[in-house]
Amino acid sequence: MRIRISHETTYTYDAMVRGSLQLLRMTPRSSEMQFVRKWRVSIDADARLDRGEDAFGNITHMAFVDGPFDTLRILVEGEVDTTDTNGFVRGSVERLPDRLFLRETALTLATPALRAFASATIAAEGGNKLAGLHHINEAICETMTFVVGATTEATTAGDAFEKREGVCQDFAHIFVAAARAMGVPARYVSGYYLRSDRDDREAGHAWAEAHLPGFGWLAFDPSHGVCATERYVRVAVGSDGNEAAPIRGARSGGQTEALAVAIKVEPGRQVADTEIPPGAIVMSQRQQQS
Repeated sequence: MRIRISHETTYTYDAMVRGSLQLLRMTPRSSEMQFVRKWRVSIDADARLDRGEDAFGNITHMAFVDGPFDTLRILVEGEVDTTDTNGFVRGSVERLPDRLFLRETALTLATPALRAFASATIAAEGGNKLAGLHHINEAICETMTFVVGATTEATTAGDAFEKREGVCQDFAHIFVAAARAMGVPARYVSGYYLRSDRDDREAGHAWAEAHLPGFGWLAFDPSHGVCATERYVRVAVGSDGNEAAPIRGARSGGQTEALAVAIKVEPGRQVADTEIPPGAIVMSQRQQQS
């Protein structure tokens, strides 16, 4: 499946900003699950973009933006060809040992209620951890209510689980916390999801991955109660949402900040062979990059 993505982030300030530093994790990496046909990052200001990678293997861009400015627009856009791997995470860059993702963070701390939930779930599946993960994934989807504005970026898995409300970030944090409580390494994933009902939204998507011996990493989306399919574009991973956040930064000046996000995820147009003019030279994306 070909997926076209446009993700625009606009900051508006009520005073001039003298300069800012932004860390972007907004560029997907090709793997057996997805092939990045084209992708670009642009900033409508006097800025320098340094491409790199973080400890998790995520592609990063450090943006050094010179002022003065009172608005800042960051646009990422491109096309990705995806493949359904039945939830198996294949061909990803793995820089860290799996056991690192047993480490709890402030956002994924398992409360007594979450531990009891995980214990009851694994017990109901006779101790089978794979079945338990599927059960947890479905149970979160069924018992949680998706409510925009019910939580913030600082809301913990325990708080969201107690309220039974939240957004995809909260659902993913709950899954990660429950999986770790079962002794299963788990991590947070940020990216994009191609919906069938609409293509515009104000936020990307988040899900989770869990690691089991003999299976490797498996992708679960508790917001929909399914494993990841070809409708998902994987961008960044981390121990929690902070470590996989699309944008993190700091600035000098500016005072009050307003943020607007516009994301469009839609099917890309597949070009049929009959549309290629006779005698045209066709070069694949892989050939162009070699």
